[in-house]
Amino acid sequence: MILLVSVHVRDNNVEQALRALKKKMQREGLFREMKLRRDYEKPSEKKKRERSESVRRARKMDRKRKERDGF
Repeated sequence: MILLVSVHVRDNNVEQALRALKKKMQREGLFREMKLRRDYEKPSEKKKRERSESVRRARKMDRKRKERDGF
């Protein structure tokens, strides 16, 4: 997976550009991807993690839907 993320530095303000870069990387999920790839994950552990993430996403969607519908 090749992902190009670029940030322009304006008026030599490197701190602001670094904050923007970190925000973009967070939004793209690069930090999470690096954390997952740091160590080997057994296929059974990967399946278990993906299943729990799916359940968490479904619960979050239900919560948002109920909040939006006024329950």
